[in-house]
Amino acid sequence: MGVVNVTPDSFSDGGRYLDPKAAVLHARTLIDEGADILDIGAESSRPGASGISADEELTRLVPVLEGLRDSPVPVSVDTAKPEVMKAALGAGASMINDITALTAPGALDAVAPSGAAICLMHMQGEPRTMQSEPRYGDVVAEVRAFLAGRVAAAEGSGIARERIVVDPGFGFGKTVAHNFELLRKLDRIADLGVPVMAGWSRKSTLGTITGRNADGRLAASLAAALLAVERGARIVRVHDVAATRDALKVLAALDGK
Repeated sequence: MGVVNVTPDSFSDGGRYLDPKAAVLHARTLIDEGADILDIGAESSRPGASGISADEELTRLVPVLEGLRDSPVPVSVDTAKPEVMKAALGAGASMINDITALTAPGALDAVAPSGAAICLMHMQGEPRTMQSEPRYGDVVAEVRAFLAGRVAAAEGSGIARERIVVDPGFGFGKTVAHNFELLRKLDRIADLGVPVMAGWSRKSTLGTITGRNADGRLAASLAAALLAVERGARIVRVHDVAATRDALKVLAALDGK
């Protein structure tokens, strides 16, 4: 899954693709590099980020979706707002990637009739404060239980299981230790029986352990993606599609695929 941030303030590439034409061009570059899915986000969810209105989010998002109506790969929209979900699906999106796991009032109802795929992510708190002091008794058990509950809620709303992906939310209300405990035991999330998405690309945890800024975290991002796939992830959400595909080809060759 290739990332396209249509925002002025995302942690890695905020502002680079705020112009719709630049965003569409970048999306097409990611497709050429081998992205199987595009993920378009118009509201930053970086630690400390403030929210924006649905109108502002749609003003950024809709022109990009219109520019990608002929995309040869599915387009996902990263949003937590039911009204944005409905508009995005109407504009051609085929997946909703929600950092709040469709917990907002009306979110399940907004997506259920569409037939679109969904990604349900775990986050402790909300973006503005989530990294202030995250705490867990057992991070893996708590994240797994939350995701299991959201899968059940989605199925109860008429969303077929084959439409559902889960994401443990690396970096969303987790310390470095929490993130690595989740990565170490990612197979326990995978045994929920739905595909797992892992988003490690350029994240601050990698900066903490390498001492590098966001633009210098490619090697660490590739390592984390490979480790996640080895432990059961089926989708990796990345900024650097071509490099990640090359790394995954090496892993596949090792497995004889």
